[in-house]
Amino acid sequence: MKLLVPYAAGGGTDAIARLVAQGVGERLGQSLVVENNGSAGGNLATAQAAAASPDGYTVLMANQGPMVVNPHLFKNVRVDPLTAFDPLTLISAAPLVVVVAPNSPHKTLAELVGQGQKNPGKLTYGSAGNGSASHLATILLAQTAQFEAVHVPYRGAGPALTDLLAGNSDFMITTVPSVLGLIEGGKVRALAVTGKARAKLFPEVPSVAESGWPDYEATAWYGFVVPKGTPKDIAAKLRQATVETINSPIIRERLQNEGAEPIGNKPEEFAAMMEAESRRWAGIIKQARLAIN
Repeated sequence: MKLLVPYAAGGGTDAIARLVAQGVGERLGQSLVVENNGSAGGNLATAQAAAASPDGYTVLMANQGPMVVNPHLFKNVRVDPLTAFDPLTLISAAPLVVVVAPNSPHKTLAELVGQGQKNPGKLTYGSAGNGSASHLATILLAQTAQFEAVHVPYRGAGPALTDLLAGNSDFMITTVPSVLGLIEGGKVRALAVTGKARAKLFPEVPSVAESGWPDYEATAWYGFVVPKGTPKDIAAKLRQATVETINSPIIRERLQNEGAEPIGNKPEEFAAMMEAESRRWAGIIKQARLAIN
């Protein structure tokens, strides 16, 4: 069995995928091998998964980029993820965090935004790729706070963070799992979290809402889907193994330690959430006039 991850190794999506894949494999009595492919904003991995045989041997790690953002962002997307897959369950959701390098002159989010307002287009930010949670969360922040910055997409959060540390970009909004160790080690400085409330893992860091933009909120979410037409009994077995993994005390604790809230909802609930997310991000993308060939 293989689990396709539409981002490079080292990011938050990859970390949660590997954590859950191990437990699912153990419960099914076989390996669930993780394969990373961050090309084209995750579109290639998504198309690969959609074209796979619906026999239960291919699972896609689904999140908002490939599933609900890219169809509105990329002009040449050939797969409609909401109709090409059968949802299994939403694994977890988590806020993101705005980070800068330790030597950045910006000590608060207000200072960073102010720089972007005074000097439009001078700030640069990295992301895990076009359409990723880190990309769209920044677009939403720029719309909300009314500033401009230049986007530099990568094939995952790991490479983007490496360039941030090297001084090749000014800031990044990224998932907590991808950056938690760097924050704790003092390698990056957190300016704000994107949820409405502060994160339990670093309660000293204010939210974007607290920093002056009360209407702002963005989260990253992760789930499992399988190719459309996968037999219901096989899909149910995969979902059961996934939910049991999520609800196991060790995995729940590890997810929470990564800043992610374990969920494990029903397929129809996951489907409804993705449809709502698709409508939301379609409006944000239209307003930002984003389109990628």
